Parts: sequence; structure tokens; C-alpha cells
Amino acid sequence: MNESPETRSSEGIRKSHASPFKSGFIAIVGRPNVGKSTLMNRLLGQKVSIVSPRPQTTRTRIAGIKSLPGAQMIFLDTPGIHKAGGYFHRLMVKSAMNTLAEADLILWIVEATDPLSEDDKHILEALKGVKAPILLAINKVDLVEKQRLLPVIDRFQALLPFVDIVPISATEGDNVEVLESLLIQHLPEGQPLYPLDQLTDQPERFIIAELIREKIFHLVYQEVPYAVAVEVEQVKALEGRDLTDVEATIYVEKDSQKGIIIGRGGAMLKKIGEQARPEIEMLLGTQVFLKLWVKVRSDWQKDHEALKRLGYLQP
Repeated sequence: MNESPETRSSEGIRKSHASPFKSGFIAIVGRPNVGKSTLMNRLLGQKVSIVSPRPQTTRTRIAGIKSLPGAQMIFLDTPGIHKAGGYFHRLMVKSAMNTLAEADLILWIVEATDPLSEDDKHILEALKGVKAPILLAINKVDLVEKQRLLPVIDRFQALLPFVDIVPISATEGDNVEVLESLLIQHLPEGQPLYPLDQLTDQPERFIIAELIREKIFHLVYQEVPYAVAVEVEQVKALEGRDLTDVEATIYVEKDSQKGIIIGRGGAMLKKIGEQARPEIEMLLGTQVFLKLWVKVRSDWQKDHEALKRLGYLQP
């Protein structure tokens, strides 16, 4: 059907007034346990990064992708930046620092309850050298009185030329929608960088391993702090059945830790499996038969090849 000049003209006006599509990488940085993963999951509306009350839960850069009608935001959840000691922890911090260089926008998260810690000062020095715009989110505002918040904002405002400063609560969701709209505003114009239905850049097996590790963190962190890694050996959908076999190995550094993970009569290992299974089923969209083994590998945190295989280093 031929369009009238009036129709073509009004269509042109609509196009000329349409907002340009925005897309880009947003690096979420901050000290350990400041709420980076909680905020990313909140923004995505789905769990991609595991969370626990323990610092350094996130061990590698994880991208969470949110596609909207007018924008695609690729959030890069990074390990907490701190003064690291051992080889593995230095690699985690290096991963976070490298992310700053590739980001189109940086979201620095600090705590309203403990502004400008020593780790924050370390991050501040790193941010002084970046070219991307920086947006500051002051998290955990639900834990402080409002009159205590203004001095915190003033203090940070004097440190860097932030494009915006937003007080939020990642746990409660306070002001997160405002934060999202500001992030979109400061992203560059561009086309989507990932398929619109893609949620993360991490392979399925890595996410499953992280879900299992999260449950271990919650259940036995005091006894087995950073000694745990998880490798998924198999994810096999059973033909003709709504069931997937998942096999994974939990690595620890000592025999005593192996005993703690297994528990008396296998009780703790069973509990880990019971808590991880529903989230794995949600991820895969099928029922899951989960088999877990525990092995001792004392040097996995120092073994470059092992760290590659576990997904903590780029191959």
C-alpha cells in the first residue's frame, strides 16, 4: 500500500525524535563485600553472580547482560579490590583492575556505614587514572540515619569529578531504578553487543560451579574459608526425560577440610547438594540429579593450569 506524504512525514518526525540506542560495558568496582554482586543481581532481576556475607566471594569478572527496548547494559561484576597477598588473590585484584581499562562507564560502590576505608583509598588512586566516566553509588543507606548521609556525599564529592552520586540499598532495592536510568544516560550510543536474550557471558558449567560454591560458603565458611573450588565435570540432559545429570568435584586443600565438607555420614555434602539443586534446576529449566565428590588438591590456588580449568583465568 502506498503511503501518503502526510504518513511519511509523520513517520520521519517520530524517527527524528526517537532516543538513540545506548550500549556499553559498566564495570562495577568496590572493596570486598561492599555489595557489588547483590547490586548486579538486583539490576538484572536474576541471579548471575553468587553472594555471601563473606568478602572475596566473587573470584573472576562476570558479565551480566540487561537488554531493554532502548539500551543494553553489560555489567562487569569484579572481585573486590584490596591489597592482596597470595598469588590467587593478586590475580583476582588484577582481573578487577584490568576491567577498568575496557569499561565504557565505571560504577564505584562504597558503603554509607564505613566511608573511605583503606581499600577505598586504594581504589580511588586507581580511578584517578581512568578515562571513562565514573558514577558513585553509596550503598547500604538503609543502615544509616539520613542526617549522616549528607556529610558522606559531600566527602566523596570532593574526591573525583563523578558524573552522578546516588545513595542506594542494593539489598532493599532503594533508588536502584534511579541508578539504572542514570547508568543508561551516561552510556555511549551504540548497537547491542550481545543477543537480546543472553543473560551472561559465562558458560553454563561455570555458573553451576559457582552456585555450588555459594552454598559451601554459606554452610561451612568458618571451617573452610578460601580453600574451596568447584569443577563441573558433566552436564548431560537425559534423552526423553525432564532430567539432567550434573556431576561436580569440590576441591579443598587439606584432608581435614575434606572431612568437614563431607560431614558425618555424608550429611554436610548432602545439605550442600540439596541447597544447590533448586537453583541449578532454575538455571537449566529441568529437574537435576546432582552428584558431588570431594577431593584434596593442596596447590590449586597456585596452579596456573588448574585456575584456567576452574574458569578463574582466561585460557
